[in-house]
Amino acid sequence: CVADAGWITGHSYIVYGPLLNGMSTFMFESTPMYPDAGRYWDMVERHKITQFYTAPTAIRSLMRFGDEPPSKYDTSSLRVLGTVGEPINPEAWRWYYEVIGKSKCTIVDTYWQTETGGHVVTNIPNTIPAKPGSCTLPFYGIEAVVLDAQTGKELAKAGEVTEEDVNGVLAFAQPWPGMARTCLGDHGRYLATYMAPYPGYYFPGDGCRKDKDGYIWITGRVDDVLNVSGHRIGTAEVESALVAKSAVAQAAVVGFPHEIKGQGICCYATLTVEETELLNAGKTDIDAMRKELRMAVRTAIGPFATPDMILITPSLPMTRSGKIMRRILRKIASGEEDTLGDTSTLADPTVVGDLIAKMKALRMK
Repeated sequence: CVADAGWITGHSYIVYGPLLNGMSTFMFESTPMYPDAGRYWDMVERHKITQFYTAPTAIRSLMRFGDEPPSKYDTSSLRVLGTVGEPINPEAWRWYYEVIGKSKCTIVDTYWQTETGGHVVTNIPNTIPAKPGSCTLPFYGIEAVVLDAQTGKELAKAGEVTEEDVNGVLAFAQPWPGMARTCLGDHGRYLATYMAPYPGYYFPGDGCRKDKDGYIWITGRVDDVLNVSGHRIGTAEVESALVAKSAVAQAAVVGFPHEIKGQGICCYATLTVEETELLNAGKTDIDAMRKELRMAVRTAIGPFATPDMILITPSLPMTRSGKIMRRILRKIASGEEDTLGDTSTLADPTVVGDLIAKMKALRMK
């Protein structure tokens, strides 16, 4: 597990879990890119690591460098690959499975949060067939339901298989042993955040889709849903449309105030190493690239989801554990650079200044 030991994935799945099960954990300092993009795979080869657990953001970052870095190392010791922290797009899932896992490792896509105490929706290795991009089925004892976001009505009950896909918000109908009971010193905040939105249910704050096989697909944080001219658009949908383009390695989408539409759509995209080299050599036109990416989103989702701004950048602001700090991206898109807040957890704080400069240049066009 390459998570930061300071958050729940780290101390539960690096420390407590392995110790309780008599397993060894390999821990190291650094980032996945130092001294080069083969850092993780070098560690796997040298220490014969069998289980590897990381975030989709880290996977997409490594995808930028193509298949060559992992191909230099022997990763045949790997048996299980895990992903956590955000929805993984199918393209990243397939790269992880085919290139890193050599199409033989089970990918365990785990959905949970600090407050749930452990995995609540996840496939079990060699037992539940995976679908690229889906965290599959609720874990034992978890009664996951899909609610209408506006009315709170159950659209799909726990364990129910529907004839058509159902879209709504994810909620849990019954308690389980690991769930949080309160917020330290502020029980009212706990109730307001998790219990009050949909009385009688625990609400983790995510939208979801449940398909005809009962598989759950997380569509992103409800507070990441954009309201563009009355259309509700999940940022994860737009990001998935962008990274479906072979030139794009990673994307992050945020909203910003728009005087006509209510919210506008701002996309940040990093390109693959090969595409970046073409861009730097003047062989790719950046404006044509933006036009192509806008069309990709229009085609995948619809004209109402057309991005207002697309900023192509070498890197995104990420924490040392590999998660994108979307709060900073929202501030930059909204022109609120003076109120970015704490940036001390960034792996590379210099990225922020570069993004601000690029955004100012983009607005002047």
